[in-house]
Amino acid sequence: MPLHVPNASDDRGSGPVEFVLVGVLLTLLTLAVLQFGLVVYVRNVVHDAAVEGAYRGALADQTPRDGVARARELITRAVGAGYARDVTATEVLVGGAPVVRVTVHTPLPLVGLVGAPRALEVSADAPAENFD
Repeated sequence: MPLHVPNASDDRGSGPVEFVLVGVLLTLLTLAVLQFGLVVYVRNVVHDAAVEGAYRGALADQTPRDGVARARELITRAVGAGYARDVTATEVLVGGAPVVRVTVHTPLPLVGLVGAPRALEVSADAPAENFD
C-alpha cells in the first residue's frame, strides 16, 4: 500500500474543521444576541417598574414608600428579587412642582442573569397629587 504524502493542494479533511470553526462562531453570535435581548428586557422591566412605582407613590392617598413597594413587587415578579434590592423614592421639586422620584439600582446582566452589581440605574418621576 503506497504511503500518502499530503501536499499544499490537498484539502481532504478540511470540511469538518471548517464546520466546527463556523459553528462555534455562529453559536457565540447567537448567544450574544440572546444576551443583548435579555439586557434590554431587564432594563425595560426595571424602567416600567420605576414608572409604576413613581405613579403609585405620587397618589394623594399613598406615600413614596408605597411606590417603592410596588416597584419592588413588579421587578421581583418579572426578573427576581436580586434585581429589586436597591429601590428608593424621594420627593423633589422639579420646576417648582412637587414630584416623586423612584430610583432603581440593579445589576446589569452579563452572562444570563448574573451581572455587575449596581451597574444599571433607572429613575422615573411622577407629579405628586394632593387633596388641596
